[in-house]
Amino acid sequence: MWKNKKQKELEKQRQLNNNDYSNPDEYQILKKKTIKELIAPSGIDASNIDHLEIISNVTRYARSFFVSALPRMATFPELFRDMYLFGDINTSIYINPIAESRSQNELNRTINELETERIVAADRGNINRESTLGQKRWEAEQLRDEIAAGYNKLFEASVVSTLFAYSLEDLDRYTKLLASEMSKSLVGVKSAWGIQEEAFQSNLPLMQDKVKKTHTFDRRSMGTVFPFTTSEVGHPTGIPLGFNKQTGVPILFDNFHSSLANYNMVIFAKSGAGKSVTMKTLISRSAVLMGIQSLALDAEGEYSIVAESLGGINVVISPTSKTVINLFDIEPEVVRDEITGKSRRVVNVESKVEDVTQALLTMARGSTRSQEVNELTKQIISESVAEEYAANHITSDPASLYESNAIMSGDVLGKKKKDMPTIGSWYKRILRKAEENRNVDYQFHYSYLIKVMKQYIREYNGQMAYFDGQSTFDLLDGTLFVNLDISQLEERFARPLAQQILLSWIWEKYVKKNSEDRTKASKKRVLVDEAWMLLPYPEAVDFLNTMARRARKRNVSLAIISQRFQDFYEKPEAQAVLTSSDTKLFLAQDKSEIQYLKEVFKLSSGEANFLVTCFKGEGLLKVGADTAIIQIKPTAKEFEFVETNINKLVQMNKKKEEY
Repeated sequence: MWKNKKQKELEKQRQLNNNDYSNPDEYQILKKKTIKELIAPSGIDASNIDHLEIISNVTRYARSFFVSALPRMATFPELFRDMYLFGDINTSIYINPIAESRSQNELNRTINELETERIVAADRGNINRESTLGQKRWEAEQLRDEIAAGYNKLFEASVVSTLFAYSLEDLDRYTKLLASEMSKSLVGVKSAWGIQEEAFQSNLPLMQDKVKKTHTFDRRSMGTVFPFTTSEVGHPTGIPLGFNKQTGVPILFDNFHSSLANYNMVIFAKSGAGKSVTMKTLISRSAVLMGIQSLALDAEGEYSIVAESLGGINVVISPTSKTVINLFDIEPEVVRDEITGKSRRVVNVESKVEDVTQALLTMARGSTRSQEVNELTKQIISESVAEEYAANHITSDPASLYESNAIMSGDVLGKKKKDMPTIGSWYKRILRKAEENRNVDYQFHYSYLIKVMKQYIREYNGQMAYFDGQSTFDLLDGTLFVNLDISQLEERFARPLAQQILLSWIWEKYVKKNSEDRTKASKKRVLVDEAWMLLPYPEAVDFLNTMARRARKRNVSLAIISQRFQDFYEKPEAQAVLTSSDTKLFLAQDKSEIQYLKEVFKLSSGEANFLVTCFKGEGLLKVGADTAIIQIKPTAKEFEFVETNINKLVQMNKKKEEY
């Protein structure tokens, strides 16, 4: 029903007079019975000459446009890309073929007119115009001949779009932005001034073009109006992650799909855009529907409720926690011989020595990232770490991880696993080596390590000694979700250090245990929340890159979540994580970030503008070669444990109580 301003005011007054309910709008929703009533607005105010006001539970504003001008040559599929991807917009395309006889007559008339104008230009000595008109005439003749031969055809087409916003100010701003972006492609768009109602109706699924602002296309250029930029992300084996905002089609997503080059994913979004909500939704649905195991490195303490809901495990690591994670823990792994194809269990001591050395280097540099740490420091640390494993007789043989004496546990004959080296035992070795050292070049570095590493040692009551000692926690195979909560650690240095140490431990205890044989391996996901914290520390970034490259071989997906893409952009060594991730999700972005995303990921202006203007839970999903505008909406039950905004949770619970 179309309403004028007077009718609108009367309706508002009737709602105000309804004093039986505290929220009349909510009551109206509950009263609706039919599908038509649920999806249709209460009315539309068409009294304004340049926009419509859609009257519903939440008022929206709409402005319709038509394409008024096109470039002379339109043979590339990017022509209307920015319009189709511009925020909350609907576009209708009306195409009518032109009969061959009419096409020939119109082209002949055009050719004659062009030739007349060319002759006039030649007589006046206007060489440039003469040349241009000659080229146009030649093109028209070519087109006429192609149509006569059946190779081509002419069409009349009109393009009508309707732009939506929740305020008139936003609508005006989006209007200017759309016109500006389309002008870059030499496409003119005009507001349907005075015929907003007709233009809006032309955008409805009624198949009636009431604007009739047509342009002529041939078969090749006709292809430019179709939204080939809109693709669907659909894996038959996937979970429903959200909906395609443009088509309404559910997006089934499986980041372990065989078509992908790797299983890793990155999520970038500004604060409050829905990063954690999206990831929690993905974790919970993939756990329940696909049995995918996930482990979160939780920097903000947001995933503990997910662990509780999925029957998983939540581990808190803090200065006061009794949980200890030993950096030196090492596990055997199953590797396949590339020649024979046979599998065997080995302990990769050399690789573990390198991982531990990298973590100890980060510790040694500290929050100040001291320049005193150099290659000689690394050599001292690396040699001492290798000696620690050798002192415990740990070799490439998996049996070396166990005590030599067999023990009985009930009726089971087994072996007890050895205590691993610790940061504390390594530190004592450094003390002994420093006393024995007579090399002047080494003395400074020994002295530096003894001084700065004391804070990590329990024996000295170090403030950051929570990684010194035998591990008190082990990962159980088959657990759907494990959350390692480090939110109680100091943010500037303790958290990124914990991220690095825990990533090394996760690799040993979680990733390496998975088989290289995909038929035997479980599907596992490792989530690194707030990954930007790692970027100032080169050893941490290096390990992250290594893990991203090696994860696929173990059927593991590494998921990186971060706020500022610029942080990754400015560190070339961190960009390897992006190239190792076949799935990328961009939610709402700050304007300061968008230029970097455009440059690296080749986003169109329309895609970039959408990311600046979109709402929470909306974004751009790129999976391999496919792209889709996604809208993620948790169910009411999921909302209870995925939403992090306390105010929204309180509001939701209040509504449930009122209902």
